[in-house]
Amino acid sequence: MKIRFVLDFGSIKNVGIAAINSIVEERNEKGAYEDFASFCERIKDKGVNRKCVESLIKAGVFDNFGKTRATLLASFETILDVINNSDKKVMENQVSMFDLLMENEGEAPKKQYTYVEKPEFEEKELLSFEKEMIGIYISGHPLEKYRELLEKKTNINTLHMLKINQDMEEYGKSIEFRDNQNVKYAGVITKIKKKFTRNNTIMAFVTIEDLYGTAEIIVFDSVYHKSQNALIEENVVLIEGRLSIREEDVVKIVASGIEEFNSSGACQEGTTGNFKKLCIHITNLPEEKKERLRGAIKFFMGDRANIKLEIVEEEQVKPCGGIYMTQQILEQFEEIVGKDNILLKQA
Repeated sequence: MKIRFVLDFGSIKNVGIAAINSIVEERNEKGAYEDFASFCERIKDKGVNRKCVESLIKAGVFDNFGKTRATLLASFETILDVINNSDKKVMENQVSMFDLLMENEGEAPKKQYTYVEKPEFEEKELLSFEKEMIGIYISGHPLEKYRELLEKKTNINTLHMLKINQDMEEYGKSIEFRDNQNVKYAGVITKIKKKFTRNNTIMAFVTIEDLYGTAEIIVFDSVYHKSQNALIEENVVLIEGRLSIREEDVVKIVASGIEEFNSSGACQEGTTGNFKKLCIHITNLPEEKKERLRGAIKFFMGDRANIKLEIVEEEQVKPCGGIYMTQQILEQFEEIVGKDNILLKQA
């Protein structure tokens, strides 16, 4: 089997030109890679680092080798360690009698590798990997299964908005839509950029991708606070709002409501689907630690929110919207409130 080349190797995050050239030259000189372990063996001295291999796995480059991406992500570091340790053993002349006998017979011993077999990730996670690594979806689109439902629930899409821009350039006005018209638009949140206004209120510019392209949604303070639990990257949302059509600017939508869109067609304001939830218990915390916690939450409520946050006090649960979370950030929260007061779970 051959490695599955996704678009151009150079478009994959963390995969440099030097690594690309090494992988391609090795294949051209010695033939196709037989399997994932064969690939790892042959590129071990070619300047292809672990981060590069991980990114190739996430992008789906090795999908034709019969192992799930989940399996390869769980196994690749151990396989690379086995290869590197085997080389060190040879360098240190720690060769067994069996190895010598096999070498004398002209047959090199074949290394054995153990894979941590895991079922494949859900489609949403696979598509998320592709978007992260390549910038586009390769094996599908997260909205495809909602296509018919989306057409029923919305009255505008990115193609309509492109047509408005074309009409404004050609005729100086929109033919089918009008400024301030109420519309419904749905898609996947790909970017959230927040800013403070002169009045010290918060607003956000949210990029939404539908099946045809992307559009910018303007979210003012009142709508932002009402809908912030749904404003998490990769959430599928339904936007209600009005069109903003200006002669010297691309058409935008000013949101009046944002709801999560689920497979049943029902929209629930402020929900976050399958995203994980971080619950922090503060009932027994001194005021000084509560103040530190408030500062940390405010600092990490960034544009790339990827988890839902809840604060629990005196058995009352208060949703606090989305927050950007990594293992390092989680450890900072644990340092502030203590591990016993933090629970990470599925939403």
